[in-house]
Amino acid sequence: MAEGLRERKKRQTRQYISDVATGLFLARGFDAVTIAEVAEAADVSVNTVYNYFPAKEDLFFDRSEGYVDRLSRFVRGRAAGESAAAAVLRELREEVEAVSPRVGLMEGYDRFMRVVHGAPTLKARLWYLQQETHLNLEDTLRAETGAAAGDPLPGLMAGQIGWVHQSLMGWITHQMLAGRKPAEVSREALVLLDEMAELLGEKVLNYAVRASD
Repeated sequence: MAEGLRERKKRQTRQYISDVATGLFLARGFDAVTIAEVAEAADVSVNTVYNYFPAKEDLFFDRSEGYVDRLSRFVRGRAAGESAAAAVLRELREEVEAVSPRVGLMEGYDRFMRVVHGAPTLKARLWYLQQETHLNLEDTLRAETGAAAGDPLPGLMAGQIGWVHQSLMGWITHQMLAGRKPAEVSREALVLLDEMAELLGEKVLNYAVRASD
């Protein structure tokens, strides 16, 4: 369905406020910037900011919905004969090879993460998003395999698959904070992914294989 004029204007306004806020946070730090200052810089009212972003942290993590569903999307999109873990590893490899901003391989990512590390509320929100990602993936694995509600296996598998993603992102973040170039980090991240894949057991690598048509 085509996006209507009203919806497009709302989306553009939301994005503009987010962009203005991000610029302020990067320049001055998260805690040093108030919602009133964001509203003034974006030339909107404080109420307008809160209409789009209920909490200040939402301004910084404005794409959190896509983050939370990220691993689940990889699993739901796996090919016939491909397991859940194999699909996630493949998708992550493709993003690393493409030097994608989605895995932090971009100039300026170090500035973004320094803001996070400098604000306890942002670190807490990031932890919360990671937990939501885990629960989302667990629900997806349960649905994809038809596991019973009390079966612990989907949660255990979600933990193993999530470990790969979090370990990769943590390593990339560390390298980018050290001032390294995205393309250089990309090459080494591919090696790291191979090493992590070798650490996963056969039960994990063969879990939730999509049946062939």
